[in-house]
This record gives sequence, C-alpha cells and structure tokens, in this order.
Amino acid sequence: MRKFLCALSLSLVAASAFAQTVSFKDPAGDDDGPGTYTYPTDAVYARGSFDLTGFTLKVNGAKTDVSVTFNSNLADPWSMGSGFATQMVFVFIDKDHKTGSGYTKAFSGLNVEFAPESAWEKAIILSPQQPARVKTEVEQKAADLQKDVIIPARTRGAGRTVTASIDTAALGEGDPATWAYQVVVQSNEGFPSGTDLLTRKVNEYEGQHRFGGGNDGDCDPHAIDLLAGEGTGAKEEADLQHKMLAYECAADGSVKKLAVISTVHAKK
Repeated sequence: MRKFLCALSLSLVAASAFAQTVSFKDPAGDDDGPGTYTYPTDAVYARGSFDLTGFTLKVNGAKTDVSVTFNSNLADPWSMGSGFATQMVFVFIDKDHKTGSGYTKAFSGLNVEFAPESAWEKAIILSPQQPARVKTEVEQKAADLQKDVIIPARTRGAGRTVTASIDTAALGEGDPATWAYQVVVQSNEGFPSGTDLLTRKVNEYEGQHRFGGGNDGDCDPHAIDLLAGEGTGAKEEADLQHKMLAYECAADGSVKKLAVISTVHAKK
C-alpha cells in the first residue's frame, strides 16, 4: 500500500509539473507585415482576420492544446470544413536559445529567416487543409525539416480562435515555460506557387487574392502578422514587428536583405 501511495504521489507531482500554460498577446491593428501590407480585395479576406491578438500553448499530460486568436470572427467561405478557411499559421518553438542549434530557415514561401540565437527545434502547422494534404506538402517541399514538423490530426476554427491538440511527446523533452515561440500568420493558399508551402504571395499591389504593399519579386516577407518584443500586446510591439520584417530587394526582385525574425520568450 505504501509503495502504491508513493507511486501515486510521484505521478501526481509529474502530472502537475507538466500541466502548464504559456501565453502571449499581440497588439491589434498590426496585420500589415513590415508596415505596408494591405489586404486582398475579395470580401473573404475580412479586415482583422489576419490580425493576431493571442497565442496559448497548454500542456495537459499526454496532450498539448494550442490556440491562436484573431481580431475578427473566423469564417469558412471556401467550405474547408474546419470552421475557417483563409488563415494559415506557423508556430515555431525555440527550445534551447542556442546559436548553432536548430533551424534558422523557415518554410518556403514565408521569405523570412530566424536569427541564429532564435533557431527553432519544432514547428506546428495550423491549416484548414486536410492533414494529409499538409503532410504531403511538407514531404515534398520541406523534407529536410519534416522530422521536426508537427501536423495536428484536426485543426478547428470557432469564434475568433483556431485550436488544435497534439501529442505532448511530439514536442520532445524540456519545459515549455522555458522555451521561446514565434507565431507567423499567413494565408491558406490551395494552389501555391512553385515550392511555396501552401502560402499566399504578397505583391506590390493588392489583387482579388493577393496581399499588396510588397514586391512582385520574391524578396519580401510573406508574413502578415507575428509576435514581437515580449509578447505582451504593448503598442510598441507593432513597431518592433515592422523592424523585424524589414527587407531589401535588388532591382530584379531578388533578395538583397531577407527579413530576420526572432522568437519571444515565455514568462515564468
């Protein structure tokens, strides 16, 4: 009986140690990438629907729940069956904050890279596409990252929030409260260009299904919103986002200076 009680006590301690939540806020109104981006003209891209306002990761033993909240109600105009359709979210996790550890490259089509000290070890893709389609895209376009990419079995949108549940084991060892995170908001593109991973391009001028305010080449960051600063939602974090996403293009539209982004540390 004593051994049973000891084992039970230890299991409860372990469970409580891993029942934890990390959360971040992002200021409203900064869904403009480096400060210049404009929404596509089609009505399905509702104003505020790419404006990240919050992110939460909650570990509940064997399962971990993630949620991303926007500044507008979600909709499913393309009948994706997931409760949302136009958004696409990439969650990057930097587990050790060590230069030379992890990946500094991002998925093709985002046109950003990570600062060396913010290299990521795990990434979660939240997409309205069927998991099988996302998996195939990753296999074909990000094979070198595939082993560290997590694709939830089901991703749902309701109200203003996209949610998913993943196996905690997929995140690997470590304390999520000590990790750093980056949440990149993009748009679900069912017919991506070339090697782009289901991402929508940003052009110089907005079109029916194209964001504007960028460049017609492939040198501008295709990120509409992301976390910045300390992830508290302070107004100045919008300016920090704009600085992170600063870029330069050559005359032919090729990259002169790629946008370099950083992760945001969780607060204990």
